[in-house]
Order: sequence, then structure tokens, then C-alpha cells
Amino acid sequence: MRVLFFAQLKDVTGCDLVELAPPPPNAEQLWKILIGKFPALANHQKNVRLARNWEYIDAKTVFADKDEIALIPPVSGG
Repeated sequence: MRVLFFAQLKDVTGCDLVELAPPPPNAEQLWKILIGKFPALANHQKNVRLARNWEYIDAKTVFADKDEIALIPPVSGG
């Protein structure tokens, strides 16, 4: 599983992606793993949306080996 970080999350993690194998079974477990690796992500969790293979997901989504997960921070614009 590939996890992508965008915008300020790149600064928080110090990278733009990580590979996870095996993939966690769901979003809750994914967050636990990512916060374990990058503790500062905990401050962003409630404002970040997850997308699997470019579609937003909910907490019940089940992950597979080849999934690409994007952490999407809030976006503002005008």
C-alpha cells in the first residue's frame, strides 16, 4: 500500500509518501500506524480526509495491497 501526503502534511512527515506492507485492514488502523511513525499527524487527523485510489472513503473501507491512499488536508481558495 502506498500512502501519499499533500500540502502541509509533507512538512509534518518530512516526506511525500510511504509504503506500508502489509496494508492495515481499515482507516482506523492506518491512522494508528501513521501516527506511530509521524506523531505530529495526530494534530491533523480530525481535519484530514482519506481517499483510496482517488475516491474519498469512510471508516469502514477495507484496504488491499495495491491501494493508493491519499491524506487530503483542508483546502481553501478563492
